[in-house]
Amino acid sequence: MNAKLELYTRPTCSDCQEAKAFLGKNNIQYNSYDLSLEPQKEKELIKVSGSRVVPAFVFKKKSFLGLGSKPKVLIGFERNEDEIKRLLSL
Repeated sequence: MNAKLELYTRPTCSDCQEAKAFLGKNNIQYNSYDLSLEPQKEKELIKVSGSRVVPAFVFKKKSFLGLGSKPKVLIGFERNEDEIKRLLSL
């Protein structure tokens, strides 16, 4: 994977739990933000995705020169599973 993955979740979200299980099963490294434990991260999520909906997959491309580029954001695991697999090269 040529991107850093961040996952925004809530413990009451079943789709979030499926997403975490999928990433764990496939040994995918990612930074996880539980919005119930880190409510300040919700502002970050809204800034990058325009929404509070979880699970939110945020793929931040690694840049050769350290310059940031707009992250790829996918909301929801089940409906985006194929695209997530493609981005993770699974």
